[in-house]
Amino acid sequence: MFIRSIYRNYFKNNLFMKILLFFSVITIVTIITFSYLMFMFMSESAVQRQLDIQKRAIESVSDYIGSKYESVQTMVRDIYRDEELASNTSFFLEHPYQDYVNYRLDRFYAENSSSTDTVLYFRNVVDDDPDIRSLMLYSADLQQLYAFGSDKQFKIIPTNQARSFIPDVMYQEEGVNVGAANIWVRKTVSLPDLPMYSVRIPINNKQSLRNIGQLDVYYDTEKIRGSLAMYEEELKGSILVLSADGSVLFDSSGTYYDQKYPYAEQINSMYDSGVLDDGLIATKLTQSQGGYTVLSTVPKEELAKTYHGLRNTIFTISSICILFAILIPALFISNFAKRTQNIIRFTRRVRNGDLTARIADVREDELGQISKSFNDMLDELNVYIDRVFKAEIKQQQTELVALQARINPHFLYNTLEVIRMRAISQGAKDVGEMIYSLSVLFKSMVQQKKNYTLKDELEACRLYLELFRIRYRDRFSYEIQADPSLLGKAIVRLSLQPIVENYIVHGIQTDQSDNRIAIEVREDGDTLVAVVQDNGKGIQPDRLAEIRRELEREEETGRMFGLRSVHSRLRLLYGSGYGIKVESTPGSGTTITVRFPNREGMEGEDV
Repeated sequence: MFIRSIYRNYFKNNLFMKILLFFSVITIVTIITFSYLMFMFMSESAVQRQLDIQKRAIESVSDYIGSKYESVQTMVRDIYRDEELASNTSFFLEHPYQDYVNYRLDRFYAENSSSTDTVLYFRNVVDDDPDIRSLMLYSADLQQLYAFGSDKQFKIIPTNQARSFIPDVMYQEEGVNVGAANIWVRKTVSLPDLPMYSVRIPINNKQSLRNIGQLDVYYDTEKIRGSLAMYEEELKGSILVLSADGSVLFDSSGTYYDQKYPYAEQINSMYDSGVLDDGLIATKLTQSQGGYTVLSTVPKEELAKTYHGLRNTIFTISSICILFAILIPALFISNFAKRTQNIIRFTRRVRNGDLTARIADVREDELGQISKSFNDMLDELNVYIDRVFKAEIKQQQTELVALQARINPHFLYNTLEVIRMRAISQGAKDVGEMIYSLSVLFKSMVQQKKNYTLKDELEACRLYLELFRIRYRDRFSYEIQADPSLLGKAIVRLSLQPIVENYIVHGIQTDQSDNRIAIEVREDGDTLVAVVQDNGKGIQPDRLAEIRRELEREEETGRMFGLRSVHSRLRLLYGSGYGIKVESTPGSGTTITVRFPNREGMEGEDV
């Protein structure tokens, strides 16, 4: 009920509130959806970026350990490539050390040249690599351990099976490449209890291919941290190195040193990445040749911290966007609603009869154009009202002034006819013709025709001019030209006759024999143009300027009634594009151009 009440009171009959509500819902849904998708995309990107960092870190560790494994492989390959070194190493591992020393001396004296010493070779290897904690050669035949320490000491340690676990350790770990440093070996060679890993490779007699021992190199595990230095600030979780049996060779967090990794079985069954127990995101890189695995583990909670700030940022930005996306359109729509209500209020005033109401809105948008059109419509309506009433008044005044004798037209016609017959009977034929023309002219003026055409107006002009042609005989002539197709055009009554009359009264020169006036009517698109041209006295420039000003006055002054009545009626009825234009040259004559709308005469049209 509450929601229905709000809808009925604020939205039902309010278009702008409906638009705002619809726009707000669409905007909120769009922003929330976009924010969610953006958060999902950016969070996945952040997680992927972090996983890429973790992957690069384990690649760096793998490359470091791989380089150590490759260096041990290189030692053995160098031994096999050097025939003399291979022979010396085989003798060294197959005979007691004293016999090896005698063997080296015998060969030195016999060949009178030095040869590659196995002990010196491995001592140099230890000196060249500071990461080596101890390098050990184990002789399977003698069960003896030769140790080269980082302190440059060389030890020979008997490892008889009856007194030591070393032979068993070497046998069990035979074939293991990278593994944990055996605790019994470390104790045997007196190594400190520090994290170390070993790289072990079997050594064979090059001639018989029989296994004669093993090369076991112990490396300082903490040196692996150096390969993580460039990722230290961005690295999360732990980086571990596992041997093939799951022993932890390196742990950046220091948690699982010298232990079996608790998730070793899950790691072995995992491809490249996966989720371990306790919500650990794991990424691994296995070096099959070395037999070790480099592992990155990150708790989900810690990984989520990478985009925790992103979530808050997106939420804040989305909230601000929703606020502005609703607030700003609400302000605009509220403004439009006020302007629309203003238009409605003014239309009601006009409906109640107030035609002076105007909307004060000068903007160029749609509402501004509606307001302007409304104002223009009222202006045109007022002009139309003034035009109709004033045109009727002008028409009545013109007819009253021109036809004073309308009071008793039948009496006037009969009287003129009696005078005409009397003149003809007495031989005054020209007087009879003038009286006849005047009678017909008055009759055409008095008649109220519903459809007044160009033909009627030109006939009135002809009758009027005929009176003066008879009067002045050979001193005056006239000419009327109009295409027959134009004679049916509708025009205003007495729109050309007053102009002709103006010439007879003011322009004709009775002392000359070549007085002439011509009326020509033509079409000009949607306009009908009548040109009345004479060769009379003309008009002086000052007087011509005064006439033009008088024609444009809104109020009548009582002067130039004929020209002004024609011009004012045409302007009132048809607009400013119609009316008369006066041009004159003193001594040469005057040309008056009258412009009418080009339209056909219609039955019932009273113009």
